[in-house]
Amino acid sequence: MPIPEDVTGDEIDKDVRQELQSLPKTLAEDVAKNLVMVARLIDEDPEGAYGYSKVALRLASRVAAVREAGGFAAYANQKYAEALAEFRAARRMTGGVELWPLMADCERGLGRPEKALDMAGAPEVQKLDKAGQVEMRLVAAGARRDMGQLDAAIVTLQSPELASNSVQPWTARLRYAYADALLAAGRQGEAREWFAKAVEADKDGSTDASDRLAEMDGVEFVDAFEGDEDEGDEREARGEGDEDRDE
Repeated sequence: MPIPEDVTGDEIDKDVRQELQSLPKTLAEDVAKNLVMVARLIDEDPEGAYGYSKVALRLASRVAAVREAGGFAAYANQKYAEALAEFRAARRMTGGVELWPLMADCERGLGRPEKALDMAGAPEVQKLDKAGQVEMRLVAAGARRDMGQLDAAIVTLQSPELASNSVQPWTARLRYAYADALLAAGRQGEAREWFAKAVEADKDGSTDASDRLAEMDGVEFVDAFEGDEDEGDEREARGEGDEDRDE
């Protein structure tokens, strides 16, 4: 796959660069460039990112960072079996637990929420950092919802991190998940309150909490450009458009 000229491979994280030092220099540069493309495209063009990840895997499948990138790209394309296999391979190579929540979410994607819950109770969870533990809680709550256990999902999300007033990188998503679970359980008043709290914490637009809140309040947004087009159509129907052009 083509690599843009502005991609040098030097953009990758220093830890990944260190991993690639086990490869011949030219090969390491090629792998690095493909990994940069995975990171660049994974949000806006997950299919494209997946293509570059397959190239990197073909070149250096014995590098943990490459297997991890392959897992993320497959996950972004909802290829959960493939993502799980890549995450497991990366974990075997590194011995780390950082990918544990993602592996559990892959089990959900494969229709195995019970397995995800088993993983939520495994010793590995205690080794996760705070962000990882919150992510695991989100996955466990999602698994409960998959199984139709709404009340259990709500209880799963109730935690010191949810109650805290301090805003952390995970705060908006945690509050959003809690609001969404409350709404699914028919607790609309509480859901609105927590969607509002999610909006307060969501500084980078990682959720659509503001849209959900507006929807609950009955607010409808009108596209200004669409409105202009509609007005133009109406004027044309009245024959005003030609007069304007003649002038």
